[in-house]
Amino acid sequence: MSAPSNVTYATPQEPRFLVLFDFDETLINHNSDDAVLRAMPCQQLPDWLKNSFRDGQYNEYMQKVLAYMADQNVSEDSIHSAIVKIPPTPGLLSLVQFLQNQKQDFELVVVSDANMYFIEKWLEAAGLRHLFRKIFTNPASFDESGRLVLLPFHSHSCPRCPGNMCKQVILREYLAIRQKERGGAPFQRVFYIGDGSNDMCPSLVLGPRDTAFPRRDFPMHRLLLGIQQSQKVTFKANVVPWNSGEDIVDCLKNIISER
Repeated sequence: MSAPSNVTYATPQEPRFLVLFDFDETLINHNSDDAVLRAMPCQQLPDWLKNSFRDGQYNEYMQKVLAYMADQNVSEDSIHSAIVKIPPTPGLLSLVQFLQNQKQDFELVVVSDANMYFIEKWLEAAGLRHLFRKIFTNPASFDESGRLVLLPFHSHSCPRCPGNMCKQVILREYLAIRQKERGGAPFQRVFYIGDGSNDMCPSLVLGPRDTAFPRRDFPMHRLLLGIQQSQKVTFKANVVPWNSGEDIVDCLKNIISER
């Protein structure tokens, strides 16, 4: 996905590198859909609702969860409070501070199957919202009745991903748009930081100059190990597993020194 050697790079005022972050268990150290349940008095869902989940239909399931929470009179203030209390992933703040100090080199984007309300409120509370040029996630906002209404991000034809979101489609489209906006100059390198199985699909299109950062021992990491061992699928990007955001800082420091 990185630029071939015969293209013109971006002008000096444009960031040279694109960094894509997942949200749940990558930027934050929990799943926000689980954390929001703490806003309910009983802090758990009834069995009939939990048993309604179907594979590949998580967005639809969360729509029902949020509707149930509204029926239980869980307020926006309670949901907001539960979300902003989620701790960042270890070392994440160090990573973001490093990227902020190098903002001339890095463009930051969030790509997440969570929702816009959770992500924006958490980033705002952490003082980080201004660092991200774009957030790709499922729309969510409160309606007049006080219910948080969740919608799918888009539709697509990728067989690997849930019907509401394919992160590879998002990545491909964003790179094409930004290259056009940058006068035909692509990013020199793309970095993808994630943890989940749905972070594999976008990672498959990264090029040999790019890097996938899977959180160590999480689903994305286990899937990458399986690909490397089976050799049935060609994975072109570099793979750097991480336990802490500081592991990613160490790697990026080496890369940006290669001017």
